[in-house]
Amino acid sequence: MNLPNAITFSRLLGIPFLLYGLYNPTPQARWVCLTIFLVAAFTDWLDGYLARKLNQITDLGKFLDPLVDKFLVLAPLLVLVELQKIPAWGVFVILARELAIAGWRVNQTTITGANIWGKLKTVSQIIAISLLIAPLSLAWQVPTLTVFWLSVALTVISGLIYIVPQKINFIQ
Repeated sequence: MNLPNAITFSRLLGIPFLLYGLYNPTPQARWVCLTIFLVAAFTDWLDGYLARKLNQITDLGKFLDPLVDKFLVLAPLLVLVELQKIPAWGVFVILARELAIAGWRVNQTTITGANIWGKLKTVSQIIAISLLIAPLSLAWQVPTLTVFWLSVALTVISGLIYIVPQKINFIQ
């Protein structure tokens, strides 16, 4: 396993601590959770950067990176649903898109990296989850939920943009 893939895999190690901390309602615990989440999100950028810089792009990395990203995004979102911070159907839309794209990729002969819409989706999800985790005042509730719903919309749009051109090429 090369360095970028090891960094990708290490991202999984923070998720149990993040989930455990989200059940502790203190501001200190939330700041710790936010830090864990942001460090893990940063490694998403770092592993891709190192893979390109060190010329260590692998099929394992192309497969593992989006899978670990799904865990990093969906795990805290599911806890936030349980804590009644966000509605379950918004997270269901995100989950449905992720499963649909993962299923679609299984049938592809080549594994492609994320396009700009996939990157926008990921960034919007990271921002939304960060705002939802952070111990912010009630004045932040509407802006935070707005960013969450924007990330849901970008999730749907990126999924459609990923599948529709692929499907048109498949038909031709």
